[in-house]
Amino acid sequence: MHTPPHRSHGWNHDVVTPDWPALHVTEVHALLDRFPALRGGVRIDWHSPRPFSAAARVHTNGSDVFVKRHHGRVRTPQALREEHAFITHLNSHGLPVPTVLADADGHTAIASGEWTYEVHTLATGLDVYRNTASWTPPFSLEHAHSAGQMLAQLHVAAADFDAPMRSTTLLVAQDTLLRAPDLIAAIEARCAARPALAEALHMRDWRRQISALLPRHARLQPQLLHQSRLWTHGDWHVSNLFWQPVRKPARVSSILDFGLCAPTFALFDLATAIERNAIAWLQLEQGMHAIYPDIALQLIAGYVKVLPLSPRQRSLLAELLPLVHLDFALSEVEYFHAITRKSADVELAWSAFFLGHAAWFDSAPGLQLLDVIRAPALAPALA
Repeated sequence: MHTPPHRSHGWNHDVVTPDWPALHVTEVHALLDRFPALRGGVRIDWHSPRPFSAAARVHTNGSDVFVKRHHGRVRTPQALREEHAFITHLNSHGLPVPTVLADADGHTAIASGEWTYEVHTLATGLDVYRNTASWTPPFSLEHAHSAGQMLAQLHVAAADFDAPMRSTTLLVAQDTLLRAPDLIAAIEARCAARPALAEALHMRDWRRQISALLPRHARLQPQLLHQSRLWTHGDWHVSNLFWQPVRKPARVSSILDFGLCAPTFALFDLATAIERNAIAWLQLEQGMHAIYPDIALQLIAGYVKVLPLSPRQRSLLAELLPLVHLDFALSEVEYFHAITRKSADVELAWSAFFLGHAAWFDSAPGLQLLDVIRAPALAPALA
C-alpha cells in the first residue's frame, strides 16, 4: 500500500515538505524501550503537521502516547524540563493537561544524538482543529468563550508557580523586547548575545524599519511597570486545545503544546490569544472580513468570568496587541536563519510577521478591532 509523504503546515494555508524528518518506527521503538510500561511493538498512527518539531501519536503495548522530537539546537533537555515543570505544576492544580512521562531513570527530556525527545499521555477529548493551521479563527463563538475561560483558569493555577526565565530565547513567547525601555537597544543586546540573529539582521536597515513601532512601544512602558510576572502559555490558539465531544455548550477538555511558555504577564497571554484567534492573518486581503470582533469579545467574556478586567486593563489589552508578538517573531527570524537556513522564511518572519503584524494594526480593520477591545461592553451572552 502506498503511504503518502508526511506534510507540514506552511505560511499560506498550504502544506509543505517538513523541515524535520518524520518520526520513524525504529527510533520511536528505541526511545520507548527506556520506559518499562511502554516496551513492545510500536505503531505510528498519525504524524503532526506542526512545523517546528516532529511529533506523532504512537500505539505501543496497549497504550497510546504522544512522542515529540526536537533538534538539540532548538530544545536542549534543560529547556524542555522548564516546560515540563510548568506542565506538572498545572496538572497538580487540576488543569486538564496531559502528563509528561519519565523514563526508567526519571528523565522527561531525553537527549539522543542530535535530538531531544519527550513523551506525553494523550490529551482527552476531540482534536477538532487537528488539521487547522495556527492563526485560523475558531469555528464557533462557544469555542472562543470556553477558550477564554480556560485561559483565566490557567492563570489562576499558575499564580504560585515560581521559576526563573527560560534558558532559551528561541521559539519562546517572551516579553523582553516589549518591556525594554529602549527597543533598539534591546534588539542590539539580543544580537550581541545571539550571533546568528545579528547575522540575519546585518543586511537589513532594521533600525529604520522599526521606527514606526517606537511610539507605540514608548506609550506601553509606564503601563507595563505594574504588570506582575506570571508563567503563561504563550500560544493560546484553539488548535492547542481539545474539546469535550458531547456537552453543550462546547467546553475545553485538554490543553496542549507548552513549547512557547515563559514568565510574562496575564494580559500578555490574553492579548496573544486574541491575536492568534480573532484575526485571519492568512487572509488579510479580505479587509474588514479578516477580523473577528465577536471572537475577541467572547475570549474576553470567558476570561472575565474567572478574572475580571478593569477599563484600564481593557485599554492596555488593546495597546498590547500590535506589539505582543515581537519577541517570538524575532526568535523566528533567528530560527529560520540559523537552524533551517531558509532565507525566504527569514524574510517572511521579519517583514510579514515582526514588522507586518504591527503595521496592520494601523489599518482600518486593525484600528476597528482595537476599538472593539477597548469598549467596556461585554460580548452578548451565549445561548
